Amino acid sequence: MASRPEEEEKKTGGEREARRAIEAVWRIEAAKIIAAVARITRDVGLAEELAQDALVAALEHWPEKGLPDNPAAWLMTTAKNRALDQHRAHVLHARKEEELGQEMATLQIDHTPDFVDALDAARQDDIGDDLLSLIFTACHPVLSTEARVALTLRLLGGLSTDEIARAFLASEATIAQRIVRAKRSLKDAGVPFEVPRGEARAERLASVLEVVYLIFNEGYAATAGDDWMRADLCEEALRLARVLAGLAPEEGEVQGLVALLEIQASRQHARTDAEGKPVLLLEQDRSRWDPLLIRRGLAALARTEGSERGPYALQAAIAACHARAKRAEDTDWAGIVALYDALYRLMPSPVVALNRAVAVGMAYGPAAALALVDELGGDKQLQGYHWLPSVRGDLLLKLGRGAEARDEFERAAQMTRNARERALLMARAMEAAKGGG
Repeated sequence: MASRPEEEEKKTGGEREARRAIEAVWRIEAAKIIAAVARITRDVGLAEELAQDALVAALEHWPEKGLPDNPAAWLMTTAKNRALDQHRAHVLHARKEEELGQEMATLQIDHTPDFVDALDAARQDDIGDDLLSLIFTACHPVLSTEARVALTLRLLGGLSTDEIARAFLASEATIAQRIVRAKRSLKDAGVPFEVPRGEARAERLASVLEVVYLIFNEGYAATAGDDWMRADLCEEALRLARVLAGLAPEEGEVQGLVALLEIQASRQHARTDAEGKPVLLLEQDRSRWDPLLIRRGLAALARTEGSERGPYALQAAIAACHARAKRAEDTDWAGIVALYDALYRLMPSPVVALNRAVAVGMAYGPAAALALVDELGGDKQLQGYHWLPSVRGDLLLKLGRGAEARDEFERAAQMTRNARERALLMARAMEAAKGGG
């Protein structure tokens, strides 16, 4: 018979296991649950609250009663039931009673749980995707572009406030305030959960593309945690981009985004070794790149030809230069520099300038690139951005200045909160220390 301490330890272990399971399911399913509930409530802020209520319920019940057979379905059902309760509460008011009564008469249904499903079906739009529909809703013109992107990344991308802050090169406090204000603005303006059409949809498209792009980026190089990548985010962003391509096949930037994500995703299996450690681009085994995704990406890129290329199409063209090179040394770095020149004219950001400097180093030597990087050193937007000292360390190492390179790699390692990336940078610092100089 087990002793009391053993029983307590077993119970505690079970609770920890349940909490880990809840966190894993929530990380994957949260956006879908919020999107599905928002379709019912027509209120983005309320949908998030109800989804959070379902999460709290899971935290209360699962550790004690055990995990349900289908955790994701349990969370979805719980959140939808709470949304249905909200509907029933509103039905008590005369105005809502009349409005919903008309819809129910049309649908010939009563106040049962089936009402929600029937009402959903009646309101289906041509997008046909809850998650993408919610992105369009959150990207309403009542919000600034920055607020639209921050809100949708928080609700739908599964990104934390600090992850979004990194994407914007802004402080966490600034992003937190931006998100709170965005929710309040949508509520105060009475923005409905609906899919815009025609010109209204077109004016939101740029924000929607940016959201999908940033979700993919966070999956491709995770801000924090023990994993170099978050494949679930990459897959969801690619899926959304493909849906958008079907929705707006003639939009060059939609095709450009699809091309970029397809080509970038093709490298996923080569970006880590058997132990999950990062493998840098020039050291990757290109036979592990997915040829099908590359072909899809190049085909989407070809569809942007004949029109002026925007930022996503230009980035896709840069990715295509890597994809077409059978070996790292075959890469057309001069062509990549020219593409970055065009991209910088459209997006004169310090991050683009830093990436261009890397290409300059590969095409024309590390000394030329170091001069460009040093010019960027005083840019306020790049303060705390670990990629800056990392790039500088790489250039210094190539120039034989090992001691300086070590300092830069160590500084970069202190800035990142991704365990895999930190280990990589510290390994490079040790390599630089051995090189001396």
